[in-house]
Amino acid sequence: MNLNPTPELLNNLYWLTLIAVIVSSASGVLKAGFRKYDLFGVIMIGITTGLGGGSFRDMLQDQEAFWISDQAFFIASLLSSIAIFVLARKVVIPPKSFLIPDAAGLATFSIAGTLSSLMLGAPWLVASFMGVMTGIMGGVLRDILCNETPVVFQSQLYATISWIGSLFFIALLYLDVEISIAVITTGAFIFIWRMVALKFDMTLPKFRFKS
Repeated sequence: MNLNPTPELLNNLYWLTLIAVIVSSASGVLKAGFRKYDLFGVIMIGITTGLGGGSFRDMLQDQEAFWISDQAFFIASLLSSIAIFVLARKVVIPPKSFLIPDAAGLATFSIAGTLSSLMLGAPWLVASFMGVMTGIMGGVLRDILCNETPVVFQSQLYATISWIGSLFFIALLYLDVEISIAVITTGAFIFIWRMVALKFDMTLPKFRFKS
Protein backbone atom coordinates (compact mmCIF):
# COMPACT_ATOMS: atom_id res chain seq x y z
CA MET A 1 0.00 0.00 0.00
CA ASN A 2 1.31 3.44 -0.93
CA LEU A 3 -0.37 6.60 0.32
CA ASN A 4 0.20 9.91 -1.41
CA PRO A 5 0.90 12.63 1.19
CA THR A 6 -2.26 14.64 0.63
CA PRO A 7 -3.00 17.73 2.76
CA GLU A 8 -5.59 15.71 4.69
CA LEU A 9 -3.13 12.94 5.51
CA LEU A 10 -0.42 15.42 6.48
CA ASN A 11 -2.87 17.30 8.70
CA ASN A 12 -3.90 14.08 10.46
CA LEU A 13 -0.25 13.12 10.93
CA TYR A 14 0.55 16.55 12.39
CA TRP A 15 -2.19 16.48 15.00
CA LEU A 16 -1.62 12.84 15.83
CA THR A 17 2.04 13.55 16.48
CA LEU A 18 1.28 16.66 18.54
CA ILE A 19 -1.15 14.77 20.78
CA ALA A 20 1.31 11.88 21.07
CA VAL A 21 4.09 14.24 22.14
CA ILE A 22 1.95 15.90 24.81
CA VAL A 23 0.63 12.72 26.44
CA SER A 24 3.94 10.87 26.17
CA SER A 25 5.78 13.75 27.81
CA ALA A 26 3.22 13.65 30.61
CA SER A 27 3.86 9.94 31.15
CA GLY A 28 7.60 10.59 31.31
CA VAL A 29 7.22 13.27 33.97
CA LEU A 30 4.87 11.15 36.07
CA LYS A 31 7.23 8.17 35.93
CA ALA A 32 10.29 10.30 36.71
CA GLY A 33 8.45 12.12 39.48
CA PHE A 34 8.20 8.97 41.58
CA ARG A 35 11.99 8.69 41.34
CA LYS A 36 12.18 12.06 43.16
CA TYR A 37 14.17 13.76 40.38
CA ASP A 38 14.51 17.54 40.40
CA LEU A 39 12.82 19.91 37.93
CA PHE A 40 15.58 19.67 35.32
CA GLY A 41 15.76 15.88 35.49
CA VAL A 42 12.00 15.49 35.25
CA ILE A 43 11.74 17.85 32.27
CA MET A 44 14.61 16.11 30.47
CA ILE A 45 12.92 12.72 30.86
CA GLY A 46 9.56 14.19 29.84
CA ILE A 47 11.01 15.65 26.65
CA THR A 48 12.95 12.49 25.86
CA THR A 49 9.79 10.42 26.28
CA GLY A 50 7.70 12.78 24.20
CA LEU A 51 10.15 13.12 21.32
CA GLY A 52 12.01 9.80 21.46
CA GLY A 53 9.63 7.58 19.51
CA GLY A 54 9.18 10.01 16.63
CA SER A 55 12.90 10.75 16.52
CA PHE A 56 13.68 7.04 16.27
CA ARG A 57 11.15 6.73 13.45
CA ASP A 58 12.67 9.65 11.55
CA MET A 59 16.18 8.26 12.00
CA LEU A 60 15.14 4.90 10.50
CA GLN A 61 13.37 6.69 7.65
CA ASP A 62 16.41 8.90 6.99
CA GLN A 63 14.33 12.01 7.67
CA GLU A 64 15.09 15.14 9.68
CA ALA A 65 13.78 14.80 13.23
CA PHE A 66 10.23 16.12 13.29
CA TRP A 67 10.81 18.42 16.26
CA ILE A 68 13.84 20.03 14.62
CA SER A 69 11.95 20.93 11.46
CA ASP A 70 9.01 22.22 13.53
CA GLN A 71 9.84 23.42 17.03
CA ALA A 72 6.15 23.50 17.96
CA PHE A 73 6.54 19.84 18.94
CA PHE A 74 9.48 20.60 21.22
CA ILE A 75 7.59 23.51 22.81
CA ALA A 76 4.53 21.28 23.34
CA SER A 77 6.69 18.64 25.03
CA LEU A 78 8.35 21.23 27.27
CA LEU A 79 5.06 22.84 28.29
CA SER A 80 3.44 19.46 28.94
CA SER A 81 6.35 18.45 31.16
CA ILE A 82 6.23 21.68 33.15
CA ALA A 83 2.44 21.52 33.50
CA ILE A 84 2.51 17.98 34.92
CA PHE A 85 5.37 18.94 37.27
CA VAL A 86 3.26 21.79 38.67
CA LEU A 87 0.03 19.74 38.76
CA ALA A 88 1.69 16.95 40.73
CA ARG A 89 2.44 19.44 43.50
CA LYS A 90 -1.25 20.39 43.72
CA VAL A 91 -3.10 17.06 43.56
CA VAL A 92 -2.51 13.50 44.73
CA ILE A 93 -1.40 11.26 41.84
CA PRO A 94 -1.32 7.45 42.19
CA PRO A 95 2.04 5.73 41.43
CA LYS A 96 0.77 3.92 38.32
CA SER A 97 -1.00 6.95 36.86
CA PHE A 98 1.69 7.28 34.17
CA LEU A 99 0.22 4.19 32.49
CA ILE A 100 -2.82 6.18 31.29
CA PRO A 101 -0.96 8.84 29.25
CA ASP A 102 1.51 6.10 28.33
CA ALA A 103 -1.32 4.11 26.73
CA ALA A 104 -2.55 7.23 24.94
CA GLY A 105 0.97 7.89 23.66
CA LEU A 106 1.30 4.28 22.54
CA ALA A 107 -1.93 4.57 20.55
CA THR A 108 -1.21 7.89 18.87
CA PHE A 109 2.46 7.27 18.12
CA SER A 110 1.70 3.79 16.74
CA ILE A 111 -0.75 5.29 14.25
CA ALA A 112 1.56 8.21 13.43
CA GLY A 113 4.50 5.90 12.76
CA THR A 114 2.43 3.62 10.55
CA LEU A 115 0.91 6.50 8.60
CA SER A 116 4.26 8.22 8.11
CA SER A 117 5.84 5.03 6.80
CA LEU A 118 2.99 4.34 4.40
CA MET A 119 3.31 7.86 2.96
CA LEU A 120 7.02 7.20 2.37
CA GLY A 121 6.17 4.07 0.42
CA ALA A 122 7.08 1.38 2.97
CA PRO A 123 5.46 -2.06 2.52
CA TRP A 124 2.47 -2.58 4.79
CA LEU A 125 4.19 -5.06 7.11
CA VAL A 126 7.24 -2.83 7.51
CA ALA A 127 4.97 0.18 8.08
CA SER A 128 3.11 -1.65 10.83
CA PHE A 129 6.36 -2.56 12.58
CA MET A 130 7.52 1.05 12.24
CA GLY A 131 4.32 1.97 14.05
CA VAL A 132 5.34 -0.33 16.90
CA MET A 133 8.84 1.15 17.09
CA THR A 134 7.44 4.68 17.12
CA GLY A 135 4.92 3.75 19.78
CA ILE A 136 7.27 2.07 22.23
CA MET A 137 10.65 3.81 21.94
CA GLY A 138 9.77 6.90 23.95
CA GLY A 139 8.71 4.67 26.85
CA VAL A 140 11.84 2.54 26.50
CA LEU A 141 14.06 5.63 26.78
CA ARG A 142 11.99 6.91 29.72
CA ASP A 143 12.38 3.69 31.68
CA ILE A 144 16.11 3.41 30.95
CA LEU A 145 16.66 6.96 32.20
CA CYS A 146 14.63 6.05 35.30
CA ASN A 147 16.96 3.05 35.78
CA GLU A 148 14.15 0.53 35.38
CA THR A 149 13.44 -2.39 33.06
CA PRO A 150 11.39 -0.96 30.16
CA VAL A 151 7.66 -1.54 30.49
CA VAL A 152 7.53 -3.04 26.99
CA PHE A 153 9.60 -6.05 28.13
CA GLN A 154 7.53 -6.92 31.16
CA SER A 155 4.09 -5.36 30.90
CA GLN A 156 0.75 -6.64 29.69
CA LEU A 157 0.51 -6.87 25.87
CA TYR A 158 2.30 -3.56 25.29
CA ALA A 159 4.01 -3.93 21.92
CA THR A 160 1.58 -6.68 20.93
CA ILE A 161 -1.40 -4.35 21.11
CA SER A 162 0.56 -1.68 19.26
CA TRP A 163 1.34 -4.06 16.39
CA ILE A 164 -2.21 -5.42 16.18
CA GLY A 165 -3.50 -1.84 16.22
CA SER A 166 -1.10 -0.77 13.46
CA LEU A 167 -2.22 -3.69 11.29
CA PHE A 168 -5.85 -2.84 12.07
CA PHE A 169 -5.23 0.75 10.97
CA ILE A 170 -3.73 -0.43 7.68
CA ALA A 171 -6.71 -2.73 7.11
CA LEU A 172 -9.11 0.19 7.60
CA LEU A 173 -7.18 2.27 5.07
CA TYR A 174 -7.17 -0.67 2.65
CA LEU A 175 -10.96 -0.80 2.99
CA ASP A 176 -11.09 2.93 2.08
CA VAL A 177 -12.32 4.02 5.51
CA GLU A 178 -12.07 7.80 5.81
CA ILE A 179 -8.73 8.71 7.41
CA SER A 180 -10.12 10.58 10.42
CA ILE A 181 -12.48 7.71 11.25
CA ALA A 182 -9.63 5.20 10.84
CA VAL A 183 -7.43 7.24 13.18
CA ILE A 184 -10.07 7.63 15.89
CA THR A 185 -11.18 3.99 15.67
CA THR A 186 -7.64 2.64 15.84
CA GLY A 187 -6.61 5.01 18.60
CA ALA A 188 -9.57 3.92 20.72
CA PHE A 189 -8.84 0.26 19.90
CA ILE A 190 -5.22 0.44 21.09
CA PHE A 191 -5.96 2.55 24.17
CA ILE A 192 -8.92 0.47 25.37
CA TRP A 193 -7.20 -2.87 24.85
CA ARG A 194 -4.09 -1.62 26.66
CA MET A 195 -6.27 -0.63 29.62
CA VAL A 196 -8.09 -3.98 29.50
CA ALA A 197 -4.77 -5.86 29.42
CA LEU A 198 -3.61 -3.93 32.48
CA LYS A 199 -6.90 -4.47 34.31
CA PHE A 200 -6.98 -8.23 33.78
CA ASP A 201 -3.21 -8.81 33.73
CA MET A 202 -3.26 -10.24 30.19
CA THR A 203 0.19 -11.38 29.07
CA LEU A 204 1.89 -13.52 26.44
CA PRO A 205 3.71 -16.72 27.49
CA LYS A 206 7.19 -15.95 28.84
CA PHE A 207 10.35 -17.61 27.57
CA ARG A 208 11.69 -20.42 29.71
CA PHE A 209 14.09 -23.33 29.31
CA LYS A 210 12.81 -26.87 29.69
CA SER A 211 13.87 -28.13 33.10
